[in-house]
Amino acid sequence: MKIERIRPELHLLLPEFGQMYLWADEDGLTLVDTGIATSGAAVAAALRELGFRTEDVRRVVLTHFHEDHAGGAAEIAGWGDVTVLAHRLEAPVIRGERPAPPPRFTDQERVLHQELGAHLLPPAPACRVDRELEDGDVIGFGGGARVIHTPGHTDGSIAVHLPEQGVLFTGDTVAHVDGQVMPGVFNLDRDEMLRSFRRLAGVDARLACVGHGAPVTDAHAALSAAAAAL
Repeated sequence: MKIERIRPELHLLLPEFGQMYLWADEDGLTLVDTGIATSGAAVAAALRELGFRTEDVRRVVLTHFHEDHAGGAAEIAGWGDVTVLAHRLEAPVIRGERPAPPPRFTDQERVLHQELGAHLLPPAPACRVDRELEDGDVIGFGGGARVIHTPGHTDGSIAVHLPEQGVLFTGDTVAHVDGQVMPGVFNLDRDEMLRSFRRLAGVDARLACVGHGAPVTDAHAALSAAAAAL
């Protein structure tokens, strides 16, 4: 697994498919998303490389239920005293209580989905959700992380804003591809996702940690410009 240092307390972890973020506080680690179902061993190795233990993980925040974001959650949830958090609308899918609704592909997205091999990803094993989130909730990492409900990519997609740090985790509502900041693909409701994208463009953040692609610096300006061009 590739590890990219963003800030001393923040790393981007890149497994074989997708990506996740690791935030380190003095009292433990937070993972924002978990990669696909086979990512657990690679995540554990990455933690060791950074000088941590699997037991240091205190919470897993899932931005949504898709396989490349929630697939590793069940394994990581068993590492120790780990709290798994997801939006109330995502929780039944993550727990395996109801099937995951498929994206409503555009013709171009259907081709892209096949080219990326996303249809070949292993399904996300059912995982407990210890805390169901709502818009405006605060999670105890990074000085206080505020939940922003961003429906559209999935019904219960969330972003997480760390106001004290100037950091915004966007989930798949935002992508950064070939230097271009853009709305995410493979959505349940593209129009709703675009409304969520515009909401995130209004967040005062210096760094946007996106669902796919490199983190975006000067995030507020970059997202505002992308939103204005929609």
